[in-house]
Amino acid sequence: MHAVPRRTLRAAAVTAALGALLLAPLPAQEARAAATLTNAGFESGGTGTATPAGWATYSAAGQNSASYTEAGGHGGSYRLTHWSASAYKVETYQYLTGLSDGGYTLSAWVRSSGGQNAAYLALRNCGSAEQRTELPPTPNGAWIRIVTPVVVSGGACTVSVNSDARAGDWINVDDLTLTPGTAGLAVKGVDVSSLKKSEDLGGVYRTGGGTQGDALGILRSAGANYARLKVWVNPADGYNDKARVLTMAKRIKAQGMKLLVDFHYSDIWADPGAQTKPAAWSGHSYDQLKTDVYSHTYDVLNALKAQGTTADMVQIGNEINTGMLWPEGSTDNWSRLAGLLKSGVSAAKAVSSSTQVALHLAHGGDNALYRWWFDNATAQGVPFDVIAVSFYGYWHGPLSSLQANLDDVSARYNKKVMVVETAYPFRLDSEDGHENIIDTTAELVSGYPASTAGQSAWLRDVMSVVEAVPGGRGLGVVYWEPTWTAVAGNGWDPADPASGNGWENQALFDYADRLLPAAGRLAHR
Repeated sequence: MHAVPRRTLRAAAVTAALGALLLAPLPAQEARAAATLTNAGFESGGTGTATPAGWATYSAAGQNSASYTEAGGHGGSYRLTHWSASAYKVETYQYLTGLSDGGYTLSAWVRSSGGQNAAYLALRNCGSAEQRTELPPTPNGAWIRIVTPVVVSGGACTVSVNSDARAGDWINVDDLTLTPGTAGLAVKGVDVSSLKKSEDLGGVYRTGGGTQGDALGILRSAGANYARLKVWVNPADGYNDKARVLTMAKRIKAQGMKLLVDFHYSDIWADPGAQTKPAAWSGHSYDQLKTDVYSHTYDVLNALKAQGTTADMVQIGNEINTGMLWPEGSTDNWSRLAGLLKSGVSAAKAVSSSTQVALHLAHGGDNALYRWWFDNATAQGVPFDVIAVSFYGYWHGPLSSLQANLDDVSARYNKKVMVVETAYPFRLDSEDGHENIIDTTAELVSGYPASTAGQSAWLRDVMSVVEAVPGGRGLGVVYWEPTWTAVAGNGWDPADPASGNGWENQALFDYADRLLPAAGRLAHR
């Protein structure tokens, strides 16, 4: 593999035993202190430099040789690598002084084999709490940019690259920058569209410690600050309609959370493969459909506003890669699709001009799709505030593709971007006997096992990618259907009470109804 360090550049394999503790506190600083990063691209010294110029290396077990430079940089000729043929624990760091107090963001391009006990960037000794960002596994060899924000007080800070790894595990790090300003995510959301039906059918939710409680409150305590609700026009089971959305909106706002309303403009699921008109609109002309979209959007949002739960964000359509309200709203006729979208946007802004409008596509790693779609939308004059994407790694490609797409479209259209749907399994077997959507190891994303740790790492790394979007344009992440546990009657088909749920192994509550560790990732910076 291209990313694996070249063994010929290695010093002798380290044989010292690996200690059980995390890296010990830094010894007396060895690197020359400066106000800016020195040799941040590891170009000074060339290949095989155990301690790059400007940096220091530390290992409590005497394994300094596990940190070295080699050819194959991200932006230049060289990179920093951590690797050893034996288990190792090593830190490469640089101490900065003379910094002005305030917020800073460390940015770095990284690659990793995955599998380490720990592999992360850290900002420590900065006069505030230590901040870490773990390196995502990148077995395909693609570079990913991650960021770590910190508040400096006292004018000093240590930039640190850390590995606690098994034999053969590796990381590459290159092109670090430390710049004024802090990153962060405004949206740390959960789609709880299935929750009310689950509760009505006996669904129970517990904290990680086993105490039964309100699922919304439990998720809010874990760090969620946004809730997403889908809206169907006239669903067969009566859930996810206007009345149920109004009820849930009160609960969401009572928790101090913001509200994202997701209009499907259908009686059932809308996605790239199905954009079925509501039965009540089935015989309507195109002009009448534009009126239908406006009236339905205005009606729901105005009712939310009237009860004191104004929507903070609205999606005009759900995963509308191929348009909506087929066939009239298909992307085969962009002029007509744009007319329908403009009707929805106009209604949303008429109710509340401050409500953010998002346009939502699936396949969040497909940059060609997004350029084609949003080039057409902007050419047609469709107004919007946010580009929202679905990104499920087992369907939509590597995290590096998500990053490349978000970076590009946020700059190309000068818009905020967010992942409005993602999820990952914490196990593969089914609780209700209905076949799960993801239920074999062959379907999993490399580097992310179907385990509580794998689920947590996936959410962590998706959030890291969004946080790293340049210019602060990465808005946030919404975890899809964390409360859709296996409850009899709460299945996929609203017209069939006997239909099963293929999603319970990707919820954020386990098969004993307890909150999973991944939910804690919602407290991300």
